[in-house]
Amino acid sequence: MTELSWQKSSFSGGDAGNSCLEVAIGIGGLRHLRESDDASVVITSSTAKLRAFILGAKAGEFDHLI
Repeated sequence: MTELSWQKSSFSGGDAGNSCLEVAIGIGGLRHLRESDDASVVITSSTAKLRAFILGAKAGEFDHLI
């Protein structure tokens, strides 16, 4: 994977101990997501699929999983 410019969530604290979501845009507009506490694990998705997932989460489509 080429070098990505990771952006940290604005909801994350500045402390080194805080876990947070980081996002980067890669080649072809693919979106990459990772947790700051384990940067070696990266999820890659298209913009459309990531948008559908976020909208589904906001709408409660996955609430039955918890």
